[in-house]
Amino acid sequence: MPRPRVPAPSPEPPRVGSTLQALRQGQSLSLDELSRMAGVSKSMLSQIERNQANPTVAVVWRLANALGVAVGDLLGDGRPAQPAIVTVPAHATPSLKSPDGKCELRILGPIELAGQFEWYELTVQPGGSLESEPHEPGSREHLSVLSGTLEVSAGAERSRLKPGETARYAVDVTHAIHNPGKSVATALLIVLHPA
Repeated sequence: MPRPRVPAPSPEPPRVGSTLQALRQGQSLSLDELSRMAGVSKSMLSQIERNQANPTVAVVWRLANALGVAVGDLLGDGRPAQPAIVTVPAHATPSLKSPDGKCELRILGPIELAGQFEWYELTVQPGGSLESEPHEPGSREHLSVLSGTLEVSAGAERSRLKPGETARYAVDVTHAIHNPGKSVATALLIVLHPA
């Protein structure tokens, strides 16, 4: 009976650094948080992520358990299996504020889609305006008002929106979102860039 064929060993150990970093960032964990969860020093984690140290089997096992993945996901081909659900805590959602502080955009979309497809939670205080220069030709925005009243202008066109209404408009012209009301307005804003 022929013996099963065993693959030739790799000339160097697996580099788990980029896989570990992708898994950690995918779960919005800092080095400190993962260090506490896995019982591995922060400096060791940093060295592993920069491929300056190869972890022992015990360290890989602790990291896999802390991240909720299989050991093979850390030792695999560098493409980590994505967890079925990735939860981003509220404190880890980045935001941008207008210079006057009356408008805030919480960045809900993942960074890898920036430049193609972006979505935000927009909060506009009474009297606040989010004014923008033209984006690249063919760009569009979709603004869905959740609460309050917002007024959208794109070029010479203008439209007032109430809760539940959505405006879709070209943004390759000067455009703005303004809160003409007396209460805070919230909306979801989606920006579509041309392919």
